[in-house]
Order: sequence, then structure tokens, then C-alpha cells
Amino acid sequence: MSDSQKGGADGPMVFRFGGFESRVVFAGGPAVAASAPTGFALFVVDANLLHLRRRELAAPAGAEVATVAPGEDSKSWEGAREILQTAVKQRLDRDGTIVGIGGGVVCDLAAFCASVYMRGCGLVLVPTSLLAMVDAALGGKTGLNFEGFKNLVGSFYPAGEIRIWIEALSSLPERELLSGLAEAVKTALLGDRDLIALLEQNRRGLLSRQPELLGEVVRRCLAVKGRIVEEDFRESGRRAILNLGHTFAHALEAVAGLGAWSHGEAVAWGLARAARLGVLLGVTPREHAERTVELLGAYGYRTRADAGVAPELLVAAMRADKKRRGGRLRLVLQRGIGDTVVQAVEEALILRSLEDG
Repeated sequence: MSDSQKGGADGPMVFRFGGFESRVVFAGGPAVAASAPTGFALFVVDANLLHLRRRELAAPAGAEVATVAPGEDSKSWEGAREILQTAVKQRLDRDGTIVGIGGGVVCDLAAFCASVYMRGCGLVLVPTSLLAMVDAALGGKTGLNFEGFKNLVGSFYPAGEIRIWIEALSSLPERELLSGLAEAVKTALLGDRDLIALLEQNRRGLLSRQPELLGEVVRRCLAVKGRIVEEDFRESGRRAILNLGHTFAHALEAVAGLGAWSHGEAVAWGLARAARLGVLLGVTPREHAERTVELLGAYGYRTRADAGVAPELLVAAMRADKKRRGGRLRLVLQRGIGDTVVQAVEEALILRSLEDG
């Protein structure tokens, strides 16, 4: 049993990604979540979150705070430049730490800045959205949006510590809660039948934000993703399966305009499209595709082919996807829960999956 699978319900989880170690702790409250690590720290905080919880998230005396406006537009060169300028102004050195507190945008942006500042400084992430807790904060992928494409620029740089503060989800907007649950569905499909059952049987409890249920979802998602990333940190092979539904999703986000769909909404739609494509290719059993779409539909996600944008534009956007190899699109498909493959697919079949079902 690996370190990532040890510990009780509230114990830490430890993952080793290449030469990095990431420790996940379930923080007892905002004072713990936002406490400063040893040495100097620059706090990068979601502006809305800081407004709502300013007293709880007060930075230690003398620490600098850089605020990040909510939304994908902040994941830009300019957004990174402002954080790095603050680090220089503060005279943060390589032994200092950037502490990112917020959702996926803050986690991606803070991690990118930590990866390039003095060629790598300390990094602590405190994800405060469900999407960031179950996915964005773990695994070391950082990212900036560039030329209209999501995460086209980035690096691999895991956080030394990730602090899970479940109570932060109590004030999360419903749309953002659902965004995270979509990513949880994807993760469950990749390798946790019990998590699939939990999501199927506890919809009301999850939507009403029962802490014990949300905590169980987060821990299970981290265990699945952590195992996969430990095997393939730099996505040279197996890690690519974490992109289930994401080639479709990223194309939809790019064509519809970043922010028109939440990331989770786009992922849910992408999971349904991947299931349809798998059926067309004879890879995905119809029963598995139907179960996937039924689960997504139970949470109210849009799963029909018509996403309000032209299929031809979606395919054109897919051509810019980082997972393209040799000029051919490679899609992540499923033969069943925990049985996932990456396969080159002809554009004509991708178009068909976007036009029906």
C-alpha cells in the first residue's frame, strides 16, 4: 500500500510525483488553512473570497497579499506578471513560499508563478472550490490561458502542501459546486466504483453540502488522481486518461468563450460526448455510456450534442489541443469504469459524435 492510501478519514495523504512530494492535509478551519509556512510568504488570494472572509483569512503581520479577480481572464501573462512583481517588491527569496488560496484559477496561477520565480520557490495551495479540491490543486500541472486557448502555457510543479478546508464549500455558489461534482464524476469513472455509487445514491446530500459526504468525495478523488499521477508525472503515458471528456470540454470553452460555460459544465458535456464517440467506435459498451449520461443528467448537466456552437468550430479548436500527436486527434475513451484508453480518432467520427445523441 502506498503512502497515498494510508491514514484514517482525517489523516494526511502523501504523494510522490517524480522528485517532488505533496502532502495533503485536511485543515481544521480557516486559521489553519491560511496560516503562514515557515519563512516569508506571499499570499495569492481570490478577491471575492477575501471580501467574504477577510477576518478569517487575515495574512500574518508583514505578509504581502496579491488578489486575483475571479474568472479565467486572470489566468494570463498579465495576471502572472502582477504576482511576480509583488514577489519582487516583497523581496521574496527562493526559500520563501507562495500560498495560493482560492479556486482552480488561483491554484493554477499561483503554482505557475511559484514554478518560475527564481526557478522554483515554495508552494502551498489552499483550494476553496470543490473543483480545485478534487482536481486542480493536486498533481503539479500549472497553467495560463493563451491566445484564447485554455492552459496552453504551463509547467509541472506540485505544491509541497495542499490544505483541504471543506467548510469553505459552505459559501460556494451552486454553479461552482456542480462544476466540481462534474470533475468528481470523471474521476470516479477512472477508477472508483464506490465513488460512482456514492454520487448516484447521495445526490441530495451532496447538493445540500453535507460536510462528511463532500469530504469523502474529495478524499476518494485525490486517491484516484494521486495514484495515476504517481505513475506518470509528466503525462508521457497513463496520466493522459485524466483528460477524459476534456478534449471536448476545452474546445467548447474556447469556442463559446472562456467563462460562457463553467469548466465543470463543459467537462460534463465532454464526458457525454466521449461516451457517444466510444459507442460509435465500438469501444464503449452502450450500457456504460447510458449509465454515465444518466448520472450526469441526474445532476442537471447538459449532455445533448447541441451545445449552441457549430460542430466544425469545435473540431477546429480540438486541433490546437495539447494531446494531438502526428497531426491526429487522440481522444480518451472508456470500455468501463476503471478501463480507459487513449485512441487516435478520425475527425469525421468526432463530427458525428457532435451532431447526434
